[in-house]
Amino acid sequence: MNDVLSMTIVILAVLAAVFALVLAALNRRINWWLLGFLGVVELALVVQFVVGTVQLIRTDQDISGIIFVGYLIGTLAVLPLGALWALAEKSRWGAGALAVACLVVPVLILRLNQIWIAG
Repeated sequence: MNDVLSMTIVILAVLAAVFALVLAALNRRINWWLLGFLGVVELALVVQFVVGTVQLIRTDQDISGIIFVGYLIGTLAVLPLGALWALAEKSRWGAGALAVACLVVPVLILRLNQIWIAG
């Protein structure tokens, strides 16, 4: 896996989580700035999906492709689902739910790296 890309995604996801938590603390709903920032994080996750898939195809390591690609797909799905939940929730807890979704991304990235290293 690409360590620079992984670390960049982790930092961006944590920053998005902090942004969402600030909105929740201020009793505000998510806004277009946060959604735009999530779009940047999602774009980085798409790049990671492509890079990870290409690396999986080219590697000689014994990596479970189904599990690895499953985690790659999971990282792509978490933020859009969290954003939909946050948009549907009319209280500040929508931003809180989105913060949790943002914090799930670094955990999935860590697991992807563990799968890659173990292979």
